[in-house]
Amino acid sequence: MLIRQFTESDWPQVWEIVRSVVRAADTFTYDPAMTERDARAIWLEAPPGETVVAVDGDEVLGTAKVGPNRAGPGAHVATASFMVAPLSRGQGVGTALCRFALEWARQHAYAGMQFNAVAESNRGAVAVYERLGFTIVGTVPGAFAHPVQGRVGLHIMYADLRTPG
Repeated sequence: MLIRQFTESDWPQVWEIVRSVVRAADTFTYDPAMTERDARAIWLEAPPGETVVAVDGDEVLGTAKVGPNRAGPGAHVATASFMVAPLSRGQGVGTALCRFALEWARQHAYAGMQFNAVAESNRGAVAVYERLGFTIVGTVPGAFAHPVQGRVGLHIMYADLRTPG
């Protein structure tokens, strides 16, 4: 598996991943009726951030976007989002993308990385993030309407990047 910068020719496969994840409505707070145009606007990160893909040959296994969490006085903290193709889940793609994002943030001198909305029901992702150095700094109770579990909390997670990782 190779993680590289997104190119326009990746979009059809990235859109399929984004569409499947968003329509499932069980991990992301995006509107499940999101259009392809909306997805492009949200997922393709503008500089200083970037969008990447994890590939095996010509197959896109997953995608991530990284960049500043906020502008201005908050611009020293990065954020990232990850989506993995349904058939590639459980194979380390998400972990590899998260490691990439952390290294990207370190190389760009960010002080930390913050995830703003991790559904507490997404236990696999929470476990990966904790294993890679994130801690839950707060949870907004009932802030995510899971299609099966009902209202669950949204975690805010943070990793301090000022120490070697």
